[in-house]
Amino acid sequence: MKVHHLRSATFIIESGEHFILIDPMLGKKGSMPPFSVFRFKAEKNPTVDLPANADQLLDKVTHCIITHSQTFGFKPLQHGDHLDPAGETFLRQRNIPVITPAKDKAYLEKYGMTVSHGVAPWQTVAIAGGKVTAVPSQHGHGWIHKVMANGAGFLIELEGEPSIFVSGDTVLTDEIRRALTELKPDYAVLAAGQAQMDVGQPLLMAKSEMMEFIGLAPGKVIANHMEALNHCPVDRRALRTLVAEQGVADKVLIPEDGETLSLS
Repeated sequence: MKVHHLRSATFIIESGEHFILIDPMLGKKGSMPPFSVFRFKAEKNPTVDLPANADQLLDKVTHCIITHSQTFGFKPLQHGDHLDPAGETFLRQRNIPVITPAKDKAYLEKYGMTVSHGVAPWQTVAIAGGKVTAVPSQHGHGWIHKVMANGAGFLIELEGEPSIFVSGDTVLTDEIRRALTELKPDYAVLAAGQAQMDVGQPLLMAKSEMMEFIGLAPGKVIANHMEALNHCPVDRRALRTLVAEQGVADKVLIPEDGETLSLS
């Protein structure tokens, strides 16, 4: 199995003839508005372009998993860092089958995407000769997670391959702990940017939660969701320093945009 990290939360899992795209934010640099205006620099998103190898990899995509997209069904509140207009166009034009949380199924279909499965919490469905299981997530602490409309993480188990748990946008909850300790993924993908809006608590795990997540993970952790969005203050350098100080640097992979990881 290979993981091709493109940008932020967007990556591709390669297994044989199957290429599974996760959370397609495919637009050009600056194609979306800032997600924070006061708390952080009001820079348009994404703040970086896709890597040079993105088009070649995207041409091979056979399936897609979207961890979350809609908020109250209101298009201007769509989570563009997990499905932006360019990502929508890509999925529509190529008729890529999508797996997504059950609550988002009708919304994506309304905008022309082909949803093969809307998955309920802890439900398992088939994909690419294997299976995926949805894990409930909580997109922030306090009241803001209700406004953000929670999505799901996904455990992906493909035949003959290591299992991989994609956390999605979440803080650390008992459900996430259960996914790590009971489902025992070989690899776990951690959204590590500690995103924050102009109001409310962080939407992703704080540093202490990330350290607990890494400690609970039975295998290695792949950190993403950094250095592409203006509301994510934790960057790769800060995370490398943190995991080194905590003595877990050998357990954490922090890919650069365009980097390919070979998992075994």
